[in-house]
Amino acid sequence: MPVTTYDPRKHVGVHAERVSHVSSTNFPGHYPNEDHSWDLERFRKGLTVKVERLSNRTIEFDLVGVDASIANAFRRILIAEVPTICVERVYVWDNTSVVVDEVLAQRIGLVPLNIDPALMDMKQSANDQATDRNTLVFRLQVACERRKNAPKDTTDQSKLYINHEVLSSHLKWIPQGEQEIVMADNPPAPTNLNIVLTKLRPGQEIDMELHAVKGVGKDHAKFCPVATASYRLLPLVILNPEKPVPPELVEKFQKCFSAGVIRIDPRTKAVSVDSKKTRNETMSREVYRHPEFEGCVQLARVRDHFLFNIESEGFYPPQRLLPEAIAVMRAKIATIKRATETLLNNGDGLGDVEMAGA
Repeated sequence: MPVTTYDPRKHVGVHAERVSHVSSTNFPGHYPNEDHSWDLERFRKGLTVKVERLSNRTIEFDLVGVDASIANAFRRILIAEVPTICVERVYVWDNTSVVVDEVLAQRIGLVPLNIDPALMDMKQSANDQATDRNTLVFRLQVACERRKNAPKDTTDQSKLYINHEVLSSHLKWIPQGEQEIVMADNPPAPTNLNIVLTKLRPGQEIDMELHAVKGVGKDHAKFCPVATASYRLLPLVILNPEKPVPPELVEKFQKCFSAGVIRIDPRTKAVSVDSKKTRNETMSREVYRHPEFEGCVQLARVRDHFLFNIESEGFYPPQRLLPEAIAVMRAKIATIKRATETLLNNGDGLGDVEMAGA
């Protein structure tokens, strides 16, 4: 059922020039005589993940029942710590194009590759020895030639020249060691074969060897597995039943919100909120600019209801990105747990390792 009252414990108030009740208050000691200690069963019942839209490259899902710190941690991990494979080292044997070596190498490094990072090991340092377990080798060898018997009156470059554009599809994988067997089902290649790297003219050519490695976005943006990863809180439009919108102003009131959010009864001219379309509200606060609507409506957001939008730009299908982020977070938690247990077992009197009465 639609929410009809504003609850400062659950909602963030959106006012004309400020927001209120931003911080979460459901922790022990905040409310007298109330137990808000963390409980696994209560958390499990309140946690919901619902996919709203899924395509080949994007996913929109709702994450409900977690604190903003957890939702933001997932967002940051998606951007900076989910590993991917990208070209890291470029060995230029020949480059007579108009694009200088450094710029071309940088462009090649930004090409997303369709390679499962789970099949590769991550180098511990830049000087680690390249092996078939931590490095993939590609060759880029393209030469431009004038097309024989090309029409004399044409200006179409594809009809005049052969290889007038160097595309990501020109990257050819050179298997090393056991890679041909391990990656036989999905040979390494760019996810998009039509990325223009540079342009050539007759007599110009490029010959390069490319080494791709496993990395994370916090080291370089090219390793970021997502093009965008963002979230926003679920909007709420709460009507005041004690002060309904005047019938002669309902159309004006409706135009203050995104399309479909406000419904008007054609017979009674009563307004209502479409709870399914409220998620599309931009929260422009346009309604607060009109004094005739003062007291008729309250804008808010649900504090623990996050609307995620993620766009994949690499190997991972969009539905796999959140589980990957959760796996990274679990690994971090396991590291902290081991460090804490080590401190408790081998504290040697350093710090407070045990609280009295615990």
